[in-house]
Amino acid sequence: MSEVRIGLLPLYLKLYDDVVPETREAFAPFLERICDGLAARGIAVTQTPVCRLAGEIGAAVREIEAAGADLLVTMHLAYSPSLEAVDALLAARTPIVMLDTTMHRDFGRGAGPDRIMLNHGIHGVQDLACMLRRNRRPYRVIAGHLDDPCVLDRAADLARAAAGAARLRGMRALRIGESFRGMGDFAVDPRALAERLGIAVDQRDQDALAAHVRALDAAEVDAEMARDREAFVVEASEDVHRRSVRAGLGLRRLLEEGGYGGFSLNFLAFDSADGPVDTVPFLEASKAMARGLGYAGEGDVLTACLVGALNSAFGRTNFTEMFCPDWSGDAIFLSHMGEFNPACAADRARLVEKDFPWTAAHNPAVVTAAPAPGPAVLVNLTPGPDDALDLIVASVEVLGDATEAAMRDQIRGWVRPRCALGPFLERYSQLGGTHHCAIVHGGRAEAIAAFAEYAGLGCSVIDGAR
Repeated sequence: MSEVRIGLLPLYLKLYDDVVPETREAFAPFLERICDGLAARGIAVTQTPVCRLAGEIGAAVREIEAAGADLLVTMHLAYSPSLEAVDALLAARTPIVMLDTTMHRDFGRGAGPDRIMLNHGIHGVQDLACMLRRNRRPYRVIAGHLDDPCVLDRAADLARAAAGAARLRGMRALRIGESFRGMGDFAVDPRALAERLGIAVDQRDQDALAAHVRALDAAEVDAEMARDREAFVVEASEDVHRRSVRAGLGLRRLLEEGGYGGFSLNFLAFDSADGPVDTVPFLEASKAMARGLGYAGEGDVLTACLVGALNSAFGRTNFTEMFCPDWSGDAIFLSHMGEFNPACAADRARLVEKDFPWTAAHNPAVVTAAPAPGPAVLVNLTPGPDDALDLIVASVEVLGDATEAAMRDQIRGWVRPRCALGPFLERYSQLGGTHHCAIVHGGRAEAIAAFAEYAGLGCSVIDGAR
């Protein structure tokens, strides 16, 4: 995952410094706890000095944005009047989250008056939130005590959402081969992608890939095969493994050369058993996702960029398709031809030979595994009327592995939506969901909805009690 940074803006009241200057010192350990908690979640923090007046707040916001923060988090240590902060926040380019928490967890009937000065920031939150809303400035609020790990978990995930949205906007994408003929759902005019999200698409053919494969030496291939034997249970033959590694390393060089964040292959473009590229580089597609890049099949750069943005922000993101409904089990079988992010595997992935009857290319080696069970989010980026782009977000539960032995050579997984399968599928298609998806492991629906907001996308969440 890419580095993600929060700018922490502590807010206070100058009157308190004038009358009871010793009080502010008590907040230093509290702020340190917030910063340490975010750092433990992999988030870098730029903390500004405690701010009281408009000039101080304006300087702090400029410091946060100069540091490249993905998210600006306000923290009311006490009441701080909204008119001191609102102009600077309205001018800020960075998404805003208000952390609504206090030093002490308990303030019941046994609390003493000495605690009031240390725990009354919530009405400063309310004052500022009202002003942001009145000025149509988007913001989010996370309320709760730091003893609840969900509070800083949510803050960290919203920062990742903002970072992923920034990654999506301006991404470079590579397509090798034409889009699969006749597939219309993910087909978007590259000019529309550039205008809506700043995505640049490069169309390349096998010649570009072949040049990089020819430049490889045997030692590079041998070293990569050795790394594969450490990472995977290698069951493919030496020849199958070697040709897949050669094609894959050539693809890796092409991706690195272009600085691509997402890429797509049309397997039908790999149609020869001769020459340097004699198999489909499915293996490298899987490894690239494990490195944080985005991938989608059949020439779908739209979903490839989505996978890349989510993967760079949250990790453990896979490209997939909803293949078969399990009506009896209220679940959906997920699969695709030969691509699986091994970072999402429940156990050590296997490397096997894949039968490939679709073109004259040789059989490839592919990674196969079952995804780790637990909460996940299905995410779809769907084109709409007038070049609109909308996100569909659905929380799901990843189920266990196949019980049929022969299925274990397939790319596979089963998920159960929160609502019944029939209504889920109806809603998904009523929203125009495409047949290509991303799946992000972990319960992050709120953060992914925020990702849509930060990227300027529409968003629909499919949810509901079972």
